[in-house]
Amino acid sequence: QVQLAESGGGLVQAGGSLRLSCATSTRTFNSYTMYWFRQAPGKEREFVAAISWSGISTYYADSVKGRFTISRDNAKNTVYLQMNSLKPEDTAVYYCAARLPGDGPITHTPGDMGSWGKGTLVTVSS
Repeated sequence: QVQLAESGGGLVQAGGSLRLSCATSTRTFNSYTMYWFRQAPGKEREFVAAISWSGISTYYADSVKGRFTISRDNAKNTVYLQMNSLKPEDTAVYYCAARLPGDGPITHTPGDMGSWGKGTLVTVSS
């Protein structure tokens, strides 16, 4: 289990930007593939983006491709989600999650994650 803490959520107008952060104190942060998921009211949690332990490989849901960018700073034990051109349908609680590469390939399934943060709320007004 890895302790994860998201920050950076808030209220933004459509077309605006936010940058989410997810920090951990674990010394083995650079061993983990890191993920962002989101859950809108009344909907299931869905995959948003993932980044390999090295930061070389990134993966995105089709709904955010070209607008969101996932990155990581292993020296700071932090993963980021830069969100641009936000839409009202991006409104959700955003969660970061961690998974060891040895646990399998990149997955979009929330149940495959090993650790979760508590989430940060992003609200996009129209």
